[in-house]
Amino acid sequence: MTFFRFEDPWYLFLFFLFPLFAVWTYKNREAVIPYSSIGHLKTVQTARTNIISATPKVLRALACAFLILALAKPQEGQKRAEILSAGVDIILAIDTSGSMQALDFTKDGNRIDRLEVVKDVVSGFIKNRENDRMGMVVFGEEAFTQCPLTLDHDILLAFLRNLEIGIAGDSTAIGSAVGIAVKRLKDLKSKSKVIILLTDGRNNAGSISPVQAAEIGKAYGIKIYTIGVGTHGKAPFLVDSIFGKQYIYQDVKIDEKTLKEIAGKTGAQYFRATDTESLKTIYDQIDRLEKSEVKILDRSEYKELFHYFLIPGFLLVLLEIILTNTWLRRIP
Repeated sequence: MTFFRFEDPWYLFLFFLFPLFAVWTYKNREAVIPYSSIGHLKTVQTARTNIISATPKVLRALACAFLILALAKPQEGQKRAEILSAGVDIILAIDTSGSMQALDFTKDGNRIDRLEVVKDVVSGFIKNRENDRMGMVVFGEEAFTQCPLTLDHDILLAFLRNLEIGIAGDSTAIGSAVGIAVKRLKDLKSKSKVIILLTDGRNNAGSISPVQAAEIGKAYGIKIYTIGVGTHGKAPFLVDSIFGKQYIYQDVKIDEKTLKEIAGKTGAQYFRATDTESLKTIYDQIDRLEKSEVKILDRSEYKELFHYFLIPGFLLVLLEIILTNTWLRRIP
């Protein structure tokens, strides 16, 4: 990252002397000669002569400004940081099955489907963990890696924004999602490996059970936090009918027992989010639980820019001296 700075910025306070110098110059202006009639002199003093007579002062002020900027030592910096210790490797396993269309969450007072809320909250979580490698697995009837582990969180956020309900099918293959996430993490030598599994249903697809997948994860030292998302009881869905769009209410049951078992086996925790605020709180809590201690060595490099101001400053001083002793010379 490129940035600009002054190494000795306190020299910039010298600019505050400019008004004082202007007042001093006005009070010590040259003496005038009383003359009985100035009619003839007025015809001589035109706007052009005013500009010409002010030229030395303007050149002097500009020269002082350039020299002050040079004293402050402007620099162009290239920020480079070397990470000395590894952070946490995190896979976000996100349910995109059909039941995520339920409109039991709100944003700014408006009903919004569960996936849109999840995208908002997870985005904030990703932005808070800039030193951790993160990836994403999505699941429905199938499970697949939407984004491999990466430190490029802009890419991960772009994938997250493009998630749509049903991209992996309408069913819920929790076991497959855990299995894919474990496969992504199992061979890594990182200090801490974490899966955050978010779902609003129960496992009804896939060839591996969630508990079996969790046991494999446990064998590789992977912690699996589980989040059940959805209100208790019936949830509203917007459907097309012969009377137009209407809300219908359906039960969407979360298999909390299995989710608790997955988290318990791997030394993590199960959480239940029933509204937007509780979902934010859960991700904040996981963020605190899995804090990574990363040591960063600053290897920023700076390029000196003072000569771009010093040389014009001296040239302006020289120009003022030449003009005041030649073309703009005053006759006492």
